[in-house]
Amino acid sequence: MAKEKKAFPLRLDADLHRAIEKWAEDEFRSVNGHIEYLLREALRRAGRLPSVSRSKPLEPAPEDTQ
Repeated sequence: MAKEKKAFPLRLDADLHRAIEKWAEDEFRSVNGHIEYLLREALRRAGRLPSVSRSKPLEPAPEDTQ
């Protein structure tokens, strides 16, 4: 099951966008995908996002039985 994505507008300085666009291209990602990657890595390093092993699939959330 794919995770739900939240869409929202993001305004960036043109120079910042160009730099991210080039970096994303170098990493074979879309700009949106690279921004998401960078945010996820920053959150993980700050201890604000649990680290998930890529070799182990995520466990589905238990369903509410009420």
